Order: sequence, then structure tokens, then C-alpha cells
Amino acid sequence: NNKEMLNFDWRKYTKLYMVVFAIVLLGLSFLGGTYYGYENRPAVERVLNVFGQTPPPEFAEVDFNLFWDVWRRLEDKYVDRDKADRKDMVLGAISGLVRSLKDPYTEFLPPAETKQFQEDISGSFSGIGAEIGIRRGTLTIISPLKDSPAETAGLKAGDKILKVDDTFTADLTLDQAVRLIRGEKGVEVRLMVLRDTFDQAKEFKVIRDVIRVPIITTEKRAGGVFVIKLHHFTENASFEFRKAIKEFFESGSKKLVFDLRNNPGGFLLISVDIASWFLPAGDVVARERFADGSEEIYRSSGYRLLQDVPTVVLVNEGSASASEIVAGALRDIRGIKLVGTKTFGKGSVQEVQNLAGGSSLKVTIAKWLTPKGEEINGTGLEPDVKVELPKTEDQDPKVDLIMEEGIEVLNGL
Repeated sequence: NNKEMLNFDWRKYTKLYMVVFAIVLLGLSFLGGTYYGYENRPAVERVLNVFGQTPPPEFAEVDFNLFWDVWRRLEDKYVDRDKADRKDMVLGAISGLVRSLKDPYTEFLPPAETKQFQEDISGSFSGIGAEIGIRRGTLTIISPLKDSPAETAGLKAGDKILKVDDTFTADLTLDQAVRLIRGEKGVEVRLMVLRDTFDQAKEFKVIRDVIRVPIITTEKRAGGVFVIKLHHFTENASFEFRKAIKEFFESGSKKLVFDLRNNPGGFLLISVDIASWFLPAGDVVARERFADGSEEIYRSSGYRLLQDVPTVVLVNEGSASASEIVAGALRDIRGIKLVGTKTFGKGSVQEVQNLAGGSSLKVTIAKWLTPKGEEINGTGLEPDVKVELPKTEDQDPKVDLIMEEGIEVLNGL
């Protein structure tokens, strides 16, 4: 055997050994590279137990790595990570995403808030009777409803609500604030309010009640002047407005004050229908502009009974949404004077989309423009005749300076 080993020719197998060695070396290199790549993989791949973590293909140009890197660090380092709920983390991330748009009317609603929202829009609820919005980042009263707890307590359009009971409003969404303000009938809610005429914020105590929204009130004045005050563009507003027009003609009055002060808006189609009493058929009442630049045009039905009636429109900071649409259309098309103060500036359209798991997304899908293309949202309408109101609290509540100016303008037509 020793003789056979001595006679063994190792050179015949040298190539084979070199090939095997090369394969082993490549294998080790591959494993080393794989390990290095794994340790230095993007953060998105290092987060475990999160479904749907890969961004959609259309967002390939967006770097999501920072988001997942933060997620991973929270998973690794947060002291109470065993208490962290990944579902809540996802919902919180989505809420932050939506808030980054800085649109107070675009909002992500988790399941519990979605359920509350659906209940709110399906029936009658107790509250203070004030339309509220967010203006320049601050929760603001658009208008208190007539004879409502808010009006009785002394709240006014333009009041800034800094706190609801013990909750500051700075970081609340609009719907969250509404849910805090609403509540059981007969229960008090405390509002910390800042008004332009206040040296410092004051607390208002309001007793919640069931809110019944008035639609229209009318009044015959001296000198052939008739006043139609529209409080809200509700579903029944068209019918009530027809009755008010009949009352106007039966009264023998010749001039009309159309009062849209403290009217927070309502249904778009109702505003188009009411504008149709003043405008010829086919005239543009409003333009709805979408994200892609396309527009939908809403035109007058041409009822025209008030087309030749001398008219002024009264507006203030409580006139919003549908009120601004109608006021803008009457001014643009008929040249009707707007008298009062600058309107609120709520000229956007929201759509509620249902999401998986019981959540929903309320998203602004369009903006309103007047017939001449003036954007309402965030700017409001400047009146043709601006009325300077006293900034003192001792103003005589029986003196309506805007109404007086409106009648003076009307009599000058």
C-alpha cells in the first residue's frame, strides 16, 4: 500500500482541487455578502409583524426608509414596547399623514370616531347651537344660531375657542372639537373664548340643549323694504324661501334685503335653487374645481321672479360656504351690493370615504369659485360696502348698523 501511495500521481487531481477550493471560496463570499446585506438592509425590511409594509409601486420615487427606520427604533428602544399596539401605531401614523396637509376639513377618522360621525349626521343631537370651523389654525365660531344656547350665553361670530372644559383646542381636529362641545341636554360646557374686543380670554358657560335650526324669518319694514333672513341652507330651505317670496309680493313691498349674516351654509343644490330666483336660466351660480383642474359648473334654473327687484345682500364673518356661493353669484351676475363685513371663507367640498376596518377618510375634493373665478376658501368675500362695527362691548344691541347701512344702500338704488 505504501508503494501504491508513493506511485500516486497528485498532479492529475490538482485542477479538481482548485475548482473545489474556488467554489468553497465563492460560497463563503456569498454568505458573507448576504450577512452584510442583511445587517445593512433598509429599515422597512427590518420591521417585523407589520402587514402591508411595502409602498405601492406608484410611490417608488418616495423614500419611506426614514419612516420604517423610526418604527424599528421604537420597536428596539422604547421602554414600554411590550405595551405598544402596532394597530394604534398605524392609525396614529395615518392621522399624522392626513394632518400634514394642514387642511382643517380633511381628516382621518378611526373606527370609534367614524361611528360617532355617522351618528352625528343621522339625527338630532344636543349641543350649544353654533356652527364652528377652523380659521388660521384656531377653532372659531362661524355663527351662533338664532335663539340657541350659544347666542343666549353671549357668544358671537368670530369668537376664538381656546379651550373646551379642560381641553385645549390647539391640537384638536374640527370633528374632535365638535364632539367635545356636544353633549347631553342640560349639561354645562365651559368655553374659554378670545374675542377681538377682549383684553384677555374669558370663560363662557353654556347649557347644552336640543338644537332646532331655524330656516327663514321675514320682516316688513317702512319705505317698501322687505327683509328675508335665511339662517341655513337646509333641505327645506327651498320650500321656505318660496313661501317668503310669496309673502314679499303680497306685502306690497318693492325692495328686498336678503340677510345671509351668520348663515353657515348647507346643501349646495339648495343654494343653486335659491340663487335661481334672482338669475336668468343658464347663468353660472358656482364653479367646483377639482384636483386635476377640471370644473363642474352649477347653473341657475331661471325662476327669475326676483330678477328685477332692487336687492342688497347682508354678510358678515358668520356667512360661510353656501352663503358665500349665493352672495358671490348675485354680485358677479346681477351686480348686487354686498353690505357688512368680510365673510368666513369656507369654500371647499368634502367627501367621506369608508376604509377597511371601520375607519373613514373625510377629504377635501374640490374648491368653490364664484362665477368670475374668485376663490372663496381661506379668503372670503370682501363686501362692496364695508360697515365698521364698534369694538366696544357697550354697543347698543338694539342698533343693527349693518341692517341700517343695507337699507340706506337699497334706498339709493
